[in-house]
Amino acid sequence: MSEMANSWSLLSLLLKIGVILSLAFNTVLGQAQGDSVRVLPEITIEAFASDRNPKEIPAAIGLVSQPDLIRFGNTSLVPAFNMLPGVRMEERSPGSYRFSIRGSLLRSPFGVRNVKFYWNGLPFTDGGGNTYLNLLDFSALGSAEVIKGPASSLYGAGTGGVVLMRSPPISGNTIGATGQFGSFGSMRYGGAAQIGGQNETIRVQFTHQQSDGYRTQSGLKRNSLQTDMNYFLDTKNSMKIIFLITDLYYQTPGGLTLSQYQTDPSQARPPGGPVPGAVDQHAAVFNKTYYSGLMFEHQWNEFWTTSIGFVGSNTDFKNPAIRNFESRSERNLGTRFSNEYVLNRSAWHGKLTFGAEYQHFFSPIKVTNNLGGTPGALVLSDDEITSDLVMGFVQFDAELPRKVFLTFGASLNYLQLEDKRFSTNPVQVFNRKFNPVLSPRIALLKKFSRAFGLYASASRGFSPPTVAELIPSTGIYNSNLNPETGWSYEVGISGIIANAIDYHFALYDFRLNNTIVIQRDSTGADYFVNAGNTEQQGIELNASWTHFSTSPLLKSYRLYSSVTYNHYRFGQYVNDGNDFSGKQVTGIAPLIIGFGLDLTFQKGLYARLTANFVDRIPLNDANTDYASDYLLLGMRAGYQISTRMPVEFFIGADNLLNQKYSLGNDLNAAGGRYYNAAAPANYYVGITSALPFGKKSN
Repeated sequence: MSEMANSWSLLSLLLKIGVILSLAFNTVLGQAQGDSVRVLPEITIEAFASDRNPKEIPAAIGLVSQPDLIRFGNTSLVPAFNMLPGVRMEERSPGSYRFSIRGSLLRSPFGVRNVKFYWNGLPFTDGGGNTYLNLLDFSALGSAEVIKGPASSLYGAGTGGVVLMRSPPISGNTIGATGQFGSFGSMRYGGAAQIGGQNETIRVQFTHQQSDGYRTQSGLKRNSLQTDMNYFLDTKNSMKIIFLITDLYYQTPGGLTLSQYQTDPSQARPPGGPVPGAVDQHAAVFNKTYYSGLMFEHQWNEFWTTSIGFVGSNTDFKNPAIRNFESRSERNLGTRFSNEYVLNRSAWHGKLTFGAEYQHFFSPIKVTNNLGGTPGALVLSDDEITSDLVMGFVQFDAELPRKVFLTFGASLNYLQLEDKRFSTNPVQVFNRKFNPVLSPRIALLKKFSRAFGLYASASRGFSPPTVAELIPSTGIYNSNLNPETGWSYEVGISGIIANAIDYHFALYDFRLNNTIVIQRDSTGADYFVNAGNTEQQGIELNASWTHFSTSPLLKSYRLYSSVTYNHYRFGQYVNDGNDFSGKQVTGIAPLIIGFGLDLTFQKGLYARLTANFVDRIPLNDANTDYASDYLLLGMRAGYQISTRMPVEFFIGADNLLNQKYSLGNDLNAAGGRYYNAAAPANYYVGITSALPFGKKSN
C-alpha cells in the first residue's frame, strides 16, 4: 500500500506542477496584446479504415506524429512511444527492442510479438509472428497510429494491438543531410534525396548508426537504405512501392543479478560455473534483411475502391548466444486485398470494408554449440519451419443521425504450421493446425459536442503462438502451447475544450484465457507456457494544452501528460506445482506517468522538456523480486533557420537525474539475472539540413 501511496503522491505532484506552469505562462505571456485564438488542426486517423477525426472513432488510438518524434534524439523511437498511455517500448541494449501494448510484454523476451505492425498499409510483421522493428531507422517513420487492445476484426490475429506506421510525407525537391553525435560513442549520419512532382514522388535515403553502448558487449552498427515511391497513374489508379535493405549488428550483454547490477551495472553477464559469459561467447545478433512492398489502388467510381498489396522479405539471421549459436534464413511472402464501398443515404452515411490477408513463411533453422562467436560442429537442432496464415475480414461503419457512430465487424483467422526436424533419425515432422477462430468487434460512439464524446466497445482477440514460441531457444518443440483468446470491454470519453485542451480517457477490462508467459531454465534458455487466465483492468488518460501567443518572445507552448494505471492479476495459474493465482502479472508496472512541455519561440528557437515515471515492476511470477521505480528527465533544444536552405541545430540530454534503472528486464530469469542496465545521464548534439533544387511543383 505504501508503494501505491507514493505513486499517487507523485502523480498529484506532477499534475500540480503542470497546472502551475500553465497558469504562469498564460499570465506572463498573454497580457499586453492578448493571445490569438486558433482552432487546433483536425487530424485524420486511418485506424479501422475510418479516415475520420480521432474524436469520431470508438476506440483508444495513440498517435505518434512528427513533432512527437523530434522531441527527443534522432537515434531511437523508444521515448516517443513511451509517452503514449498503455504503450511500453524497451531497449535492453542499443538496437534490442521490445514493444508492448496493454501488457503484451509477457510474450516478448526480445523482439516484438503479439503486436501486429503495418507499414504504409502493408504487413511488416512476418508470417511467423515476429516483427524486426529494429530494422527501421529513425527517419523511416513519419507517424504511427497505435490501436490498443484486440483489433482482430480488421487486422487478424493478435490480442496486444496493432501499429500502423507511415513513411514521412514527400513534398518538393530536396537533398538533405543529418548528423548526430553523443555519449558512449553514439553516432548517426545520413542523407536523403526526394522528388515531389504532380504524378510521382520519390525518396531515397541512407543512414548509418553506431554506438559503443553503456555496458560492455553492447555495441551497435546499422546501415539502412530505403526507397519510397508513389505514382499517380491517372485519376483512378495509384501505386506505392517500398524497398528497405538493412544490415544490422548489435551485441547482447545479457542479464545481471541484483548483486552484479548494484556492484557494476555497466558489466556484461560474467561467466558462472560451466556457463561462459557474454564477452567470451561474443554474444550478438546479425540481421541482414531485404524487404519490398507494392500497393496498388483502383477507384472504380465515387463509391467503390479496391486496393491490393504484395510484400516479400528475406532475412539472414545469426545469433551467437551464451549457450548456443543459432542460424536461420527467413523468407516471407504475403498479400492483403481490401475493398471499400461507401453508402450515402439521406439520413445516414456508411462504409463497408471487406477483404483478406495471406502470409507464407519458410525458415530453415540450425542451432549448434557456440565456440567463442563461431558455430561449432555439434548440431543441437536442425529444423525447417513452414507456416501459412489466412485471414478474411469484414467491417461496417455508419454515421447515424445525432452524431452517433457505429462500427461492427469480424475476421476469421486460420493458421497451420509444420516443423521438419532433420537432427533426429528418423526425421520428425510436427504439424499444428489451429482451428479457424471468429473474432468480432462492435463499438458505438455518441459525439455530444466538439468538447465531449462517449464511446463503448467490445472485441474478441485471438493470438496463436508464434514460431519462436513453439520452438524456443531450448530447441524443444512445444506441442501443448495453445492460442490466447479473450474479450475486451472498453468505455471512454474524448474531446477538445476551448480549442486548446485535447483529452482522451479510457477504462477497459480484458479477460485473457490461455495467457502465454515466458519462463527460463537454469542455462538462461527461454520457453513458454499457458498461464491459465489473466484479469487485466486499466485506466488510460492523455491530455494536452496548446497555447498560441502574440508575445514577441514566445510563439506557442504545449503542455501534455499521460497516465497509465494497470491492475493486472493472474487468475487460476499453477505452474510446476507453484500456485501464482492472484499475483501481479509479471513485467507490468502498476503506474506510468508521462509529462512534457514544448516551447516554441518567435526567432526559430525551441525547447522540449519531458519526464517519465515508471512504477516498480514484478520480475517473476511469484512476485518475490521487483525492479525499482524510476523517473527520467530529458530535454532537447534547438535553433531552426528558415532560409532557402533550412538548417536546424540541436542539443539534448537523456536521464538528467542520472537514475540507475533497467530498461528491459529478463522476466522469470533463472538465478535472478533480470537486470539490463540502461545508460546514466547522456548527451547529444546534431544538425539537419535540406537544400531545395529544381523548379517548384504546383
